[in-house]
Amino acid sequence: MNTATLLPTAQHAHSAQSAMGAHGTPNVPSQLTGSGGRIAERTTERTAPLRVQALIQQGLLSTMFQPIAQLDSGLIYGYEALVRGPKGSALEYPDALFAAGRREGLSVELEICCARQALQDWRHQALPGKLLINMSAAALASAVAQSGHDNHGDCNTLLNERLGLPLDRIVIELTEHERVTDIEILRQTIVGLRRQGVGIALDDFGDGRSSLRLWSEIQPDLVKIDKYFTHDLPAHAEKLQTFRALLQLAETFGAQLVAEGIENAEELRVLRDLGVSFGQGWFLGRPNPQGQLEVLPAARDVLASSDIAVLPELRRASSNGVTAERLIMEAVTVSQDTTHEQLFRLFDDNEQLHAVAVLDEHQHPVALVDRAQFLNRWAKPFFLDLYGRRPCTLFANPTPLVVDADTGIEALTTVLTSADQRYLREGFIITREGRYLGLGTGEQLVRSVTEARIEAARHANPLTFLPGNIPISQHIGRLLSSGREFVAAYADLNHFKPFNDEYGYWRGDEMIRLVARVSSMHCDTQRDFLGHVGGDDFVMLFQSDDWEQRCEQIIERFNALARNLFDAAALQAGGIMAEDRHGDLRFHPCTTLSIGVVRIKPGSLQRVEEVATAAASAKRHAKHEQLSLYVMETT
Repeated sequence: MNTATLLPTAQHAHSAQSAMGAHGTPNVPSQLTGSGGRIAERTTERTAPLRVQALIQQGLLSTMFQPIAQLDSGLIYGYEALVRGPKGSALEYPDALFAAGRREGLSVELEICCARQALQDWRHQALPGKLLINMSAAALASAVAQSGHDNHGDCNTLLNERLGLPLDRIVIELTEHERVTDIEILRQTIVGLRRQGVGIALDDFGDGRSSLRLWSEIQPDLVKIDKYFTHDLPAHAEKLQTFRALLQLAETFGAQLVAEGIENAEELRVLRDLGVSFGQGWFLGRPNPQGQLEVLPAARDVLASSDIAVLPELRRASSNGVTAERLIMEAVTVSQDTTHEQLFRLFDDNEQLHAVAVLDEHQHPVALVDRAQFLNRWAKPFFLDLYGRRPCTLFANPTPLVVDADTGIEALTTVLTSADQRYLREGFIITREGRYLGLGTGEQLVRSVTEARIEAARHANPLTFLPGNIPISQHIGRLLSSGREFVAAYADLNHFKPFNDEYGYWRGDEMIRLVARVSSMHCDTQRDFLGHVGGDDFVMLFQSDDWEQRCEQIIERFNALARNLFDAAALQAGGIMAEDRHGDLRFHPCTTLSIGVVRIKPGSLQRVEEVATAAASAKRHAKHEQLSLYVMETT
């Protein structure tokens, strides 16, 4: 079937959507524009409100086309059809138009009319690529139900208006996902449409009404991500992580993503670098009746540029979702009426058992018996004679630490610093919904917290919350892959150890945070990447052309502010007397900053490790030659 026709009209009171979304504020002139370009004069005083039925019957609806671009090439992929009512009227924009349609019980008929109008206007404009038409899932399901198709969902009778358009250039955007009352009818409808070459998209995914189940059920070709996740994306690491998760889902389900609401160069650059397939928004192109054939010049410049985005990082250390469940050690339990004699035999048979939980008849923990304390009591004279047949709860801890399995590891760090250190010795009980799961030990907790913090520090330094080793390496890798020239700078403090030894770790941490603060002030957050390797070592990866001036400003500003961390006597002397690395007492000047820089030309270095080694070498030259700034070229 080579020709495109669309849905029959249907009088149906299903509540439907404001399909054909729109941007902008109404501009109210004193005329109406019909779909065929005819103009109807009208007075500024309205004697009666417009009715949707009249707009449909008189052909007064029209279509705007907003481009959807391929983010890898900048080419136009297609256009979303956006309905408009009479210009200057109360029903010009979709929200008001579809609200009026619902009041008149014409939701489905209005949607179908809008879709037909979009096809007619698109054919008239002879636009390239795909045409994306909004239809509510409820309207599609209703139309199929009324037309009485068989169980195979054959949609041939659903398409009745021949417009000479190839169906494989049409994509139906499903909106108002929460209104799908019968998934099976919708699925059959989509099978029939696909049989004729029509594509399927999910609109506004992530707006609170979208359904992951619907995505899985209908397997759309495109998923349009709600503009909330695009807005100010470069400043929100959480939104970036959401896009990464959605990209993985899209790969799993065989779909491609369309990012909606792109409004500036920074958002576009991040989305391009993430690998999102398509984009839509005012920065790429605004809706207009003719449909633009190219993305706007500013967007073309971004997509053609070899500059890469500085992706936002989560600026906090985290335990990566590790919970108390990971600490569970399976261990035998006893009941409340277990005697001391029975408990002794249990410990004697299980030498690795550090403690035993006492449970009630509902498997809820009521006490904990520590092995070492129990055996100490057992070894005392006459204990067996006096207490051997008494319940083990007599000397048990009736208030043990009980932890839900879903508790995060970081929340348990209070145990490590608690004044009551018995929890580290006897451990704690792990439950789910109050029922016993197993025991945890203080040793396990210390090890897990340490591992989590070491891993977290590789992603974000816990002192400055700047990106750590892993994000630094990832960004260098992206810069190398981009094929552009960039600058890797390695900053390190001079005479920091004597300062730290003299004034203590608290003031030492202040000095390190000062490096982070000053460096952040002089890096372009959209083009330059700042990371904290650890200690007093920092890495800056510049795409800014004025990188040398920025480095000089960082050095000058830091050196001035760092003096405020010395006391008056040290400032007067120009430094402090302190032991050097060999233990010899000598004079050390006030702490200053050195930066070693290496310019990475395209193709000169291939691996992340080579860039890191070159930057470290430049830093050593700067410190050895007592230079504030040392620049090294790659060959």
